Amino acid sequence: MQAALAHTQVQTATRRINTGGLVTSPEGAFGVNITGIEPEKELEVSLPAQHVIAGRFLAPDDKDMIFIGKGLADAMGVTVGDRLPLVGRSTHEQTRRRTMTVVGIYDLGMPDFEKSAAYISLGEAQDLFDLAGQSTEVTIVLKQLGQEPKVIAAIAPSLPGYEIDTWRNNYPELLAAITTKNGVMNIFGVIILLIAGIGILNLLLMAVYERTREIGLLGAMGLKPRQISLLFILEGTMMGLVGVAAGIVFGLLINGLLRMVGLDFSYMSTAAEYMALISGRVYPSWGLEKLLSRALTVAIISALAALIPASEAARREPAAALHHV
Repeated sequence: MQAALAHTQVQTATRRINTGGLVTSPEGAFGVNITGIEPEKELEVSLPAQHVIAGRFLAPDDKDMIFIGKGLADAMGVTVGDRLPLVGRSTHEQTRRRTMTVVGIYDLGMPDFEKSAAYISLGEAQDLFDLAGQSTEVTIVLKQLGQEPKVIAAIAPSLPGYEIDTWRNNYPELLAAITTKNGVMNIFGVIILLIAGIGILNLLLMAVYERTREIGLLGAMGLKPRQISLLFILEGTMMGLVGVAAGIVFGLLINGLLRMVGLDFSYMSTAAEYMALISGRVYPSWGLEKLLSRALTVAIISALAALIPASEAARREPAAALHHV
């Protein structure tokens, strides 16, 4: 914990005990992941703690108290104050049993996740599983998403023998959802760039036919076909660069406005389970990390789109072009 908290990107670090177990009620037995937590440290960063709908969150000195999700409470038919047997796996595959009182219920809008998780205080977990003064893991919460590799690289040398992992490996379904979203956005980006390329191609082809006499005049003045072709390629590239500049200015302006007012995505909270926590407005980032690569891509596509009109212009005979009506 000291090694983690010494890093500037770390918001908090808290000890946990994780094990598998069962909770039972007249409705049946349900397999859950039992997590012993430090309530005072997790209060500000824990999503379940911030979405309590009945009862209260755990306290450090809670004994025989359990904090569960609405999905599990509904499936078991229990509410705050009810007692239920908890069986957990201790060290050396031993099992421990204790009857717990439901102290609080949280609702994240994700029933599948809520059915698989139950929380007790760290002290209770240490006593139940005979781990006095111990924990099975330290959870590190960062101030900003995406800094995981840097933080791991910084603290790993001072923690030999410890396994340090990120949410990407612990929650593969969430990573898959984010990857799919990014893939879809990249596909849309490619489609938009192709449309822009087709527009430049069409514009330059029309320019070749409308400026046939101009092309003939350039040829009569001594310009070689490759020089005439280069003129049209440069024209297409300039169109792309002007479009990039205008797109950057207007894009940043619109994004700046959205950063102030936000977008209301609350109606999307029921579209998919992983979007259940989107209950209000979403405020975008500037998105500057891909700005240079996208600008270069547009310039390259513009130049490529100009190749066909440039080739068509280079094939014009000066004499025939000058007599074109």
